[in-house]
Amino acid sequence: MGRLVPAVTRALDILELFLDGDGTLSAPDIVRKLQLPRTTVHELVTTLAARSYIVQVPGQPGRYRLGVRPYQLGSRYAEQLDLAAEGQQVARSVAETCDETVHVAILEGTDVIYIAKVDSTHAVRMVSAAGRRLPAHCTSVGKMLLASLPEPELSSRVPDGAELVAMTPNSITDPVALREALASIRQRGIAVESRESNPDVSCVAAPVRDRAGQVVAALSISVPMIRWSEERRAELEQLAAKGAAELSERLGHRSVA
Repeated sequence: MGRLVPAVTRALDILELFLDGDGTLSAPDIVRKLQLPRTTVHELVTTLAARSYIVQVPGQPGRYRLGVRPYQLGSRYAEQLDLAAEGQQVARSVAETCDETVHVAILEGTDVIYIAKVDSTHAVRMVSAAGRRLPAHCTSVGKMLLASLPEPELSSRVPDGAELVAMTPNSITDPVALREALASIRQRGIAVESRESNPDVSCVAAPVRDRAGQVVAALSISVPMIRWSEERRAELEQLAAKGAAELSERLGHRSVA
């Protein structure tokens, strides 16, 4: 674990003061409550105000309240909580239909984080857990999410010459090969992973969209190779697409007929 940054800690201490009382504070209040130098408080308050984390109270010079930025962050957090909750329900429905392990994942940097998971009832099944993080390029959900990024954003996350780790001998480690795979995924609207994150498992994934039409997650179905076939893959692709569409609808997305 890295060291804590004092300036960031102090800025967060200031923001957390607004949770108490009437929700307004002056610089002298902050100095008194946190026992910080006045110059330090002035600099931190100025910075927080410049970034819209706090704003001056109208008609009360020198007093501040929380600004719009904490609300935006809180709203995004709430959206993620809704996504996880709705994702868990849809994943359960999909898993009941196919009796395979179903995940819902989001993209963070060049990794995916599983936010929902429902296990297969089979004795032989994929072992994973909600909260697990994996390299995006090694998973069907990750490739689906990477394929959904605008080109400039994809290039910033996976630049030419990037070193892509291998989880199995089948993992894609060449950025050029990854881009070719992502181009195919964009055309099909479905991502497939063949033993790229686990040598005994293959997966299919489909995109989950919010009400603005943006891809915010992906839903996947993971199958041990002993139950995998091309015919089964086609069935699971349709089921993953149906599940992702249902989750998208729950998030307010309306598909164009």
